Amino acid sequence: MTLRADAHDVLTRWTAPDPEQERLRQVYLGHLDAHADAMSRDCHPDHLTASVLIVDAGHQRVLLTLHRRIKRWLQTGGHCEAGDIDLTAAALREGREESGIPALTIDPEPVLLSRHEVPGCGPIRPSHHLDVQFVAVAPEDAVHVISDESDDLAWFDVDDLPAETDQSVRDLIAAATTRLRGTP
Repeated sequence: MTLRADAHDVLTRWTAPDPEQERLRQVYLGHLDAHADAMSRDCHPDHLTASVLIVDAGHQRVLLTLHRRIKRWLQTGGHCEAGDIDLTAAALREGREESGIPALTIDPEPVLLSRHEVPGCGPIRPSHHLDVQFVAVAPEDAVHVISDESDDLAWFDVDDLPAETDQSVRDLIAAATTRLRGTP
C-alpha cells in the first residue's frame, strides 16, 4: 500500500469528533482523490503532513518545540517523506527526529486534523498543511534533544502552557490528553 493509499484508508476509517473535523476530513479525502502527489511538499497549494503530540508517561506534561522558522510552540511534525511506509510512521519519524526520543509509543488513530497556512511554503500563493495529528507517549526516563528545526524544546504541564500557545495546539492537547486519560 502506498503512503497516499494509507492516508486515504486512515481518514476513511476515522470518526471525526465534531462537524468541523468531519468537514476537514472530507476536504482531506477530496485532496487525496484529486492529487497523486497529495502527500508531497511539492503538491501546491496544499499537501498532507503528519504531526505527533508527545505526552509524558503520566499524561500530565507535553513536549513542545519552539519552531525555528515559525517562532511558536508547536507539537512535533512535518512533511511526509518517500521512505515513510504509512501516515503513522511519518508522524512517529517526525516525533523522534524533533524530540531525540527514540522509544515513543504512538496511538495509530488520529486525534485531530488541522488545516493551517504555512507562509513561504508555496511558490506563488500561500500553501496549507493538511495536518493529520497523532499522540505518542514518551517513556518515564525519556531525555529529549533539541533538533536543528527548533530554537527550544521543553516539557509543559498541560494546564500551564506558554501564553503564546495558539488555540489549535491547545485543542490538540485537550483532545490528546482526554483520549489518553480515558475521560470525556
